[in-house]
Amino acid sequence: MEYVYAALILNETDEEINEDNITGVLEAAGVDVEESRVKALVAALEDVDIEDAIETAAAAPAAGAAAGGSADADDSDDGADEADEADAAEDEADDDEDDDEDGGEGLGELFG
Repeated sequence: MEYVYAALILNETDEEINEDNITGVLEAAGVDVEESRVKALVAALEDVDIEDAIETAAAAPAAGAAAGGSADADDSDDGADEADEADAAEDEADDDEDDDEDGGEGLGELFG
């Protein structure tokens, strides 16, 4: 996570997100820097608008909560909706467990 945090710090301070700057932030924080992770992060963020990604991520939970809240107000069968939500949450938890067992696949494994 500290690699992503370094990129966020650089973005917030309007600094260029490059290998040297990320390495500098990480070293200043006392992190033992892995050059391959820095290169992978810079490559992954090359075409990403970080501000847009942050806004999209912040809006997603709010939109889901708003949709769920309005549906519950209109439905008379709240028990079925709660059961569906519980099933969806359980399926998502199972998916998360499967992701943890993939043996290194995905960005989460790459960036810690």
